[in-house]
Amino acid sequence: MSEAAYTKQDVLNKAKELGRLISKTEEVDFFKKAETKINQNLKVQELIGKIKNKQKQAVNLQHYQKHEALKQVEKEIEELNQEIDEIPLVQEFKQSQTEVNHLLQLVSTTISNTVTDEIIESTGGDKLQGTTNKSPFIDIN
Repeated sequence: MSEAAYTKQDVLNKAKELGRLISKTEEVDFFKKAETKINQNLKVQELIGKIKNKQKQAVNLQHYQKHEALKQVEKEIEELNQEIDEIPLVQEFKQSQTEVNHLLQLVSTTISNTVTDEIIESTGGDKLQGTTNKSPFIDIN
């Protein structure tokens, strides 16, 4: 077994560097532009405000066990959410969120798979089997 070549801090520093790199990708740039447009759009901001107010009402109604009124407010929230989701700008924003999340998931999966492969290789294991070293319990003829 070889000595560790890197410290946890070395890895964290590389992770920060990778984070800065990701923040300068096309996906993140598109997300930032879409978020700016969302924040500047009066109709979207008005609908977000209405939704927040209705959510506060819902919390109060639930607290006071006003079940029928709560059902009505929840229905209004759902209608407002549908209305906001139909706005092309909001659809664009949600798509940009999905693309950034996909990129982050891809990076995470790639790191995980690479670490696993490195462990298997360094212990004389079998990548195809996904095992580290040969098990004494498996009879191989």
